[in-house]
Amino acid sequence: FISSRGYGEYFGHGLGHGVGLEVHEYPAICSRSEQKLREGMVFTVEPGIYVPGIGGVRIEDTVVVTTDGFECLTSIPKQFKQLSL
Repeated sequence: FISSRGYGEYFGHGLGHGVGLEVHEYPAICSRSEQKLREGMVFTVEPGIYVPGIGGVRIEDTVVVTTDGFECLTSIPKQFKQLSL
């Protein structure tokens, strides 16, 4: 999605990480990860873009893996607004 909107070069971070006792935990959620997600694992999905000289944005959801997929634990609604720079 980010690349299709022309911002792929500004997406330089992983997609997320595990959540538990520490702020950032194993597993790293990225294209190089070989970790298989298992039921009960909690992790973030937080794509972000950072454009030099302008700024950046990162929207984060916390999700838990369930027997038949996942459940989003984040309850904040997302409404996107376009800002003029």
